[in-house]
Amino acid sequence: DTFLSLFPNRKRVRERERERERERVLYKERKSAGSDLSVLEAGSSLRFSGSVVLWIWWVPAVLVAPGVGAEPRCCSALWVREADELSQESELRLREVVFVIQSQRNSFHARRAERLRAELLLQTAALRESPPTILLLHTLTDNEGDWSILPSLPYFSSHFRGNSSWIVFLEEETSVKLDRLLSVLKKFVRRKEWFLGKSLHDDESTIIHHYAFAENPSAFKYPDFSAGWALSIPLVIRLANKVQEEPLKSDFTIDLKHEVALYIWDEGKGPRLTAVPELCTLPENSPKAKDCATTVGTHSPLCGEPVPQEDIFVAVKTCKKFHSERVPVVKKTWEKQASHLEYYSDHADPSIPTIDLGVPNTDRGHCGKTFAILSRYMSSAVPQTDWLLIVDDDTLISLPRLQALLSCYDSRESVCLGERYGYGLGQGGYSYITGGGGMVFSREAVRRLLASGCKCYSNDAPDDMVVGMCLNALQIPVTHSPLFHQARPEDYARDFLAHQTPISFHKHWNIDPIAVFNKWLSDSADSSSERPNRNHREEL
Repeated sequence: DTFLSLFPNRKRVRERERERERERVLYKERKSAGSDLSVLEAGSSLRFSGSVVLWIWWVPAVLVAPGVGAEPRCCSALWVREADELSQESELRLREVVFVIQSQRNSFHARRAERLRAELLLQTAALRESPPTILLLHTLTDNEGDWSILPSLPYFSSHFRGNSSWIVFLEEETSVKLDRLLSVLKKFVRRKEWFLGKSLHDDESTIIHHYAFAENPSAFKYPDFSAGWALSIPLVIRLANKVQEEPLKSDFTIDLKHEVALYIWDEGKGPRLTAVPELCTLPENSPKAKDCATTVGTHSPLCGEPVPQEDIFVAVKTCKKFHSERVPVVKKTWEKQASHLEYYSDHADPSIPTIDLGVPNTDRGHCGKTFAILSRYMSSAVPQTDWLLIVDDDTLISLPRLQALLSCYDSRESVCLGERYGYGLGQGGYSYITGGGGMVFSREAVRRLLASGCKCYSNDAPDDMVVGMCLNALQIPVTHSPLFHQARPEDYARDFLAHQTPISFHKHWNIDPIAVFNKWLSDSADSSSERPNRNHREEL
């Protein structure tokens, strides 16, 4: 009797193929002879995690009843190969994982990213592992489009294809337990293409996703970036080649997490998102988070005393046809939260009152009106404040929550804050703050923008995009906050909103805007029963 030892890779593969052929011949012989037993051929060996080796001697065994119509499944070459793959995954080390923190250039966000990097390195030291590579996305290159991930894939492929197995993306507020995360990654064969994350889905088709999958919106899953998400290196390499060979199809970047998932899926030619239950958006101290590898800190940190009401000047863009339809909603909801607020229109109405800036109303764009507001803000006609907020007349917003958020930013810096979109980011384009959710400017940012001489090419040019082009030319970063929303609550995945304390929503279409404000944006006691409380958000 003999047995096979463990061979070097190529020799072992050849030997396993010979084993499988012998199994096949033996099985056919037994079956043709009418035997009632299928016998396992001797000499196979399986290598498990570590250096433990299980030797299987020449012992007849009842494995498969004859007539079932299948070859013996035990110890076939395929099974041995799969066991070997799992064995190799169990040897995954932290140094094979590249962490990419989706950081931003603004000083507050850069500090948060650095704190997360320091925490990851502390955990690595405690685990006595060699440190992984930890990248801050905003420092990789000078390309404005790096935040949209896809243009950065060639960088990841060229730098890490030879010595890494995974790219793991984290947001600044993502908390990670490295030992648990490593255990999660070991479950997946790293030589295959994997796209991992906490899955979100749309309950109904939505404008922010261009009404994709209208017949069955919930069928398509995309990742909640807050929980962290991961790409295996083989997938990164293939996607990087695709990015370099084919220009990105869409000029606009609107909801990045959905667009990344669409690009990877590639109409069925690529992998779908694999949902990983250990990637969580629960708070770290939640009892339900005991098995989580990732959790989420607060999106809306309080960095000190909230900015006083008196330090924010609010400009509401409206026009005559909406004086009786939209302006009353503002007055019934959030106008009373502002110390300094003016309505700007194409018609002066003293009953509101509105101010006519001398710019004719346009059906779209409103660039002329917005630049007139910027100029008025810097004049002596209005109180001097540190912050300017420009909103539409159908924007719903919580000013107290904005005041808390602004405590984290330095008004002496050039700050432009809101929900970030992108245009032409794969071809040297620019980022901009979409206007409907609210555009927040520090006084210094407005000063620099106007001093540059940048202006509208027409009154009906898209104001938010023109401002974005100007900021890009001045190298003033556009700072993203997921708490601002260009659309209505129903246009976002429920699980995405579940771990947020939102600051704004936009549009009155097909909703009761006052009810939406009371449910999502009001912190008053009389509306608390209608809003999702924190415990409810944790359950989601």
